[in-house]
Amino acid sequence: MTQTPTGHSPAQGQARAQFTVPAQHPMVSVLGSGDSLLRVIEKAFPAADIHVRGNEISATGAAADVALVQRLFDEMMLVLRTGQPMTEDAVERSIAMLRASENGTSDGQETPAEVLTQNILSSRGRTIRPKTLNQKRYVDAIDKHTIVFGIGPAGTGKTYLAMAKAVQALQSKQVNRIILTRPAVEAGERLGFLPGTLYEKIDPYLRPLYDALHDMLDPDSIPKLMASGTIEVAPLAYMRGRTLNDAFIILDEAQNTSPEQMKMFLTRLGFESKIVITGDVTQVDLPNGTKSGLRQVQDILEGLDDVHFSRLSSQDVVRHKLVGRIVDAYEKYDSQNGTENGTHKGGRTKRK
Repeated sequence: MTQTPTGHSPAQGQARAQFTVPAQHPMVSVLGSGDSLLRVIEKAFPAADIHVRGNEISATGAAADVALVQRLFDEMMLVLRTGQPMTEDAVERSIAMLRASENGTSDGQETPAEVLTQNILSSRGRTIRPKTLNQKRYVDAIDKHTIVFGIGPAGTGKTYLAMAKAVQALQSKQVNRIILTRPAVEAGERLGFLPGTLYEKIDPYLRPLYDALHDMLDPDSIPKLMASGTIEVAPLAYMRGRTLNDAFIILDEAQNTSPEQMKMFLTRLGFESKIVITGDVTQVDLPNGTKSGLRQVQDILEGLDDVHFSRLSSQDVVRHKLVGRIVDAYEKYDSQNGTENGTHKGGRTKRK
């Protein structure tokens, strides 16, 4: 943290902004422990000179940089006012949103504070919120539409946010039950070759859905809810021949559905129900020659009333930062080599 007299004047051609942190916000909540948040801001604006003295913060530099720094601290104040702490990740995402807005690459008016303070579900001492602009729009689309597709790479929160909305809908009595399903196809494995009974074969494959439920509900209540049919976790094949009324239905890993399975699933929709379908079209594990129902359905249903496609990207990855860079690296390789996930579309690995 650099300290300077508040009377410091900018050089010719530079702008200067100064703002006061309200007394109710300790400076550590603004600057971070050990000035960790301040370092993130300084790294993002290397040409700007940011100084702190007491509860006064000033920024000097190019007018565009100073304006963004001013907006950033304004947004941080709005977030802190809600009682939510700022993190390094939240600061980085706020800067990215503000820059996208400034550059005209953002097609909406949502502010970082609006994105970061939208609560979906509070459970077991933690609150589930969108962390990026596309995640917020995805969550908003689930509220507005009957069928929503969440399409994007691993780690973008597609399934997790959908499940949070499902639990919210159940708790607020918008629906009477939650149905979670996946096609029984796994990378390099088939259920028939796994040991055990049918349930024992299916259970590990559906485990990620159970894990998310345990984050959102009292673990002791889950067996009771499943025994009563309030929550159902089952492979996609179990949906055939059913009409699903008054339910929040999530189809996960939808890239591994065939076109026939996708049509079958979509036509299960009953009255007072909502469907969310999630998947990553770059990670299809279907046998060679089998078309992905998730890829095809975009051509069939795009533009249909009350059906919405939310597309997330590597910028929306909320896992380790390296995950987003890995996704980008694969996309770049595939673009340059005409492959999918580093392999020829026929399934053979490309060799150089």
